Amino acid sequence: MKNFGLVIVVILAMLSFSGLFVVPEGQKAIVLEFSKVKKDSEGNPVVYEPGLQFKMPFISQVRKLDSRIQTLDGSPDRFVTSEKKDLIVDSYVKWRVKDFSKFYLRARGDKQYAETLLKQKVNNGLRTNFGSRTIREIVSGERSALMEEALSQASESAAELGIEVLDVRVKKINLPTEVSNSIFQRMRAERSAVAKEHRSEGMEKAEEIRADVDRRVTVMLADAERNARSVRGEGDALAAKIYADAYNKDAEFYSFLRSLDAYKATFKNKEDVMVLSPDSDFFKYMKQTGK
Repeated sequence: MKNFGLVIVVILAMLSFSGLFVVPEGQKAIVLEFSKVKKDSEGNPVVYEPGLQFKMPFISQVRKLDSRIQTLDGSPDRFVTSEKKDLIVDSYVKWRVKDFSKFYLRARGDKQYAETLLKQKVNNGLRTNFGSRTIREIVSGERSALMEEALSQASESAAELGIEVLDVRVKKINLPTEVSNSIFQRMRAERSAVAKEHRSEGMEKAEEIRADVDRRVTVMLADAERNARSVRGEGDALAAKIYADAYNKDAEFYSFLRSLDAYKATFKNKEDVMVLSPDSDFFKYMKQTGK
């Protein structure tokens, strides 16, 4: 009897131990009984909160699911606008599990599989919204409206997976590489044409300025030459007048001074030789001096 009682105690301990399970923080759990999700008396799936929980031993299977907010940030996708122009859109989605039973049944409780299905649904909503707008509308100010509509559509379509979509955000919108390169080349050609036009206009303006400066310099030099000649003419006239006045006051004395200047210039060098007639007027004052 003692051994039987001990066996009973061990069996009860094993049953108790196998009936206990722990749900970690940040997770929730559902229990499967005969491959079906356990439900309460009202027919709602039973969801176990974090902590120590109890299940039917050997019959129930526990499936733990992450209840935290998840971020789906995949690779950029290509969308077409209403103008039939391609855009490369980089977006992300914030989501979490809302209906754990439905999430397990529809998405197999697999996060990667669920994100694959969710990405398709979000992309379908974005594709619809991008396809109804032009590039100008998307870039100029309708991005917020576009994301709100995408969030609404994604929330409706993701509900069947037991997922709650919290936010849909467009991080970056770019043109495809081949389009960006062609636009860049066109912009560079346009800027080069504008630069050439500015340079030609600058060269034309520079030539006009140089021609104007050269004209002014020529006029100034001509005016200066004319003024110089006028001043020299006035000076020569004044000098001639002074000489004339001096000559008229004493012609003999003036003639004498001029003769002395001529003698100095003539006999300055001893090697100079002059052949003149003794009766020449050049020796007029010398003859008078010799008398």
